Parts: sequence; structure tokens; C-alpha cells
Amino acid sequence: MEPMTKPAPDTPTSETVSFGFQDVTPDEKVSRVKTVFRSVAGKYDIMNDLMSVGVHRLWKHDTMNKLNPQPGERHLDVAGGTGELARAFLTLADAAGKRRGDTRQATAIVCDINDAMLEAGKARDDNAQWQGRLDWVCADGQTLPYPDRSFDAVTVSFGIRNFADRVAGLHEFKRVLKPGGRLAVLEFSHLSVPVLQKAYDAYSFSAIPAIGQVVTGDRDSYQYLVESIRKFPRQDVFKSEIEGAGFSNVSVTNFSGGIAALHFGWAV
Repeated sequence: MEPMTKPAPDTPTSETVSFGFQDVTPDEKVSRVKTVFRSVAGKYDIMNDLMSVGVHRLWKHDTMNKLNPQPGERHLDVAGGTGELARAFLTLADAAGKRRGDTRQATAIVCDINDAMLEAGKARDDNAQWQGRLDWVCADGQTLPYPDRSFDAVTVSFGIRNFADRVAGLHEFKRVLKPGGRLAVLEFSHLSVPVLQKAYDAYSFSAIPAIGQVVTGDRDSYQYLVESIRKFPRQDVFKSEIEGAGFSNVSVTNFSGGIAALHFGWAV
């Protein structure tokens, strides 16, 4: 299979944004993304394991270690879906507190625009241990319902490419973070080893939609997800967008040769 011809990475405008390889209005993208994730919510975690052969868990583990959760901190997981990062944040914060004898309890909020994803997350059996410390809020990451300087850490895992305006989202993250707060954005990105591109395209455009059809009965949603990865800006461009939103000391860590990348920055 020859490498797919891919449109240039997307830069949001006031008129149109990308929905995969299509150009749509921002409102239409929001509506279509909601439809995609309502369709796949029940099998979302299973599909993540199948698509990445479980490697996404290692990427998230490294992301949370970089974030370094602490006792008493308040965490916001935007586009948090089933709450995987929020639970990891609380686990690591408690472990840090136990090592130091600090009994303050961290709290976390899973914020997602899609109610079906939140319901799938709330249904998990492992939420019981976080009673009173883990909350679920249906809201748009571009207009967060929180006061300025409310959180110590904000995370987004494989969600910001679905925003109608990711730059607006970045400014919101900056607004709700306390000075010295941390932002961690884990997202599918662009290969740093070009020789692997042909194989990566073959797997992405052939295998992933086919797996989606078998597991969820929805090929089109996973076709969109593959296309949305290709439309996301390269690592250096997205780094500049984060810096433009007011974050300092922004770093980029490539995982698995650039299949995914962690962008990390500090609010000032």
C-alpha cells in the first residue's frame, strides 16, 4: 500500500475547521465529534488497547510521572472521557503523600463535552475508592465553567485534536491554572522516523477502521479518528501554540518514534 496523500495539518480559522479530511464549520465539528464519541463510548477503552497494542498505557504512565501529582492538589482532566488520567492522578498523589506522611487528599474532575463518554467512565467499578474526590462534569473544554486560577494541573489525553478551536482551549487551560500550575497534553502526533511512515499509514488507514468495525460496528468513526491525527499540527507548531497561549518552559517528548507526543508547560 502506498502512503496516503494527506492534507496539510489544520490551523483553525473562524470560518472552517477540519473534521478529518473534510472542512466543516466549528459548530458542525462539535456536533459530529459528539456523534463519534457517543457511538464508541462503550468500547472506547477496549479499542485504545487494541489500536495501540496496549502501548497507550505506557505513554499515559510517563505523562503522569512527568506531571508529578502531589497531595492536596486539584486536577482537571479535560476531554477526560472515562477518567483514566484522573484516577491515575489521585493514585500517584496519594502515593506521594504516603511517602512523606502528608495526609492531604488530592481531588480530580473529569470534564468532557460528551455525556456518553462520562457515563461510561462513571460506570467503572474502580471509582468507588475515590468517593467524594472524583467528579464528572459535562462541559466544553473551550469554555470551562471554572474561575480563574482554580487548578494545580490540567491534562488532555488524545482529545485536543477534536476541539473546534484548540487555541481557544489552550487559553482556557491557562486561565484556570494557578501560577506555577502544569499543563500536560498527550496527543497522537507525527513520526520522527520518516522511514516508518509507509508502514504506519498502512496500519492506520487499513487496520484501525477495520478493527473499529469489528469491535464497535462503527468503521466511520475510526476512519475520522485516523484522519484527525494526520490533520493535527506537527510537534513544533503545536509547541508554539502552547507558548502563544502564555505557557513557559514548554517541552516536547516523543513516544514510540513520534506516534504520540507529550507537550508539557507551566502556567505563569
